[in-house]
Amino acid sequence: MKFTRFKVNAETYTGVITDSEIREIKGNIFDDWEYTGKTFSESEVTFLAPLEPNQIIGIGANYVSKIEELPGELPEIPVFFFKPTSSVIGPEGTIVIPNGIEQVKFESELAIVIGKEAKNVPESEVLDYVFGYTVGNDVTAPQFFHQDGHWTIGKSFDTFTPLGPVIETELNPFTVDVEASLNGVEKQNSATELMIIPIRRMISYLTNVMTLKPGDVILTGSPVGAELVGAGDVIECKINEIGVLRNTFAAAKKNVEVLQG
Repeated sequence: MKFTRFKVNAETYTGVITDSEIREIKGNIFDDWEYTGKTFSESEVTFLAPLEPNQIIGIGANYVSKIEELPGELPEIPVFFFKPTSSVIGPEGTIVIPNGIEQVKFESELAIVIGKEAKNVPESEVLDYVFGYTVGNDVTAPQFFHQDGHWTIGKSFDTFTPLGPVIETELNPFTVDVEASLNGVEKQNSATELMIIPIRRMISYLTNVMTLKPGDVILTGSPVGAELVGAGDVIECKINEIGVLRNTFAAAKKNVEVLQG
C-alpha cells in the first residue's frame, strides 16, 4: 500500500493511493485505521512528507561504487547521526541554502519507516518491525561540519530532509535502485546491495543501542555521485517502486537590519 499525507484547501489529510484516486483514512497508520469514504484526485491535492517522523537517524558513507569494493569486515561502530524533525519537507518543497554559503549537497537515499517498538532485535527479525519505505534526501552543508568530525550542524538546517512522495509498505528493499537526477541529468544510480552496512545489520545494531519506535525514520546512506548544488537547481531523488521526490534549491533570504534613528 502507498500511504500519503496531503493538503486540500489548507486542510491536512492522510490517505492511501490507489490506481485512480486517493482514499482518505483516519486513525493511526501504524496500528488501527479505517477508510472514511472520502476520495480525492491527485490533481486537487498538494502532497506533504508522508509522515511526521518521531525521530530521524542517518548513516554516513554507506555505499561503495561496485561489489568488489565491499569490505571483508564491517565497521565495529557504524557512523550514525541524528537529524531534527524540523528539517523535514515534502515533495516540491523548497530546499533553502543557508546564509553565508552558496552550495549544499544532495544525497538520495532509501528511508526506512519503523512501524512498532523495537529493542534488541536480531537481524533475522528486523523486517517484522518495518512499516514501509520512502525516498529521502539527506541534504548536507559540509561547510558547517566541525573540524573534529561533528556533523550535526551541517545536517540540521530547516528543509534539509525532504521525504516522499509516499510510504510504500510492499517493497523488497534488497532489490531496488537508489537514483538521483540533477536538472535532468542522472548523478546517482546504485543498487542497495552496494551498502557497506546492510539494512538488517543497520536496524539490529540501532535496536541494541536505543529503542526504536513507530514513526522513526532511518536514512540508509547515499550512493556514490552526490554533488554540491546551488540556487535554482532541481533535484529528483527516485526509487522506481516508491516514486520521485522532487525539490528545488533556493538561497536564503537575507536578514534585513532595521536601523533605529
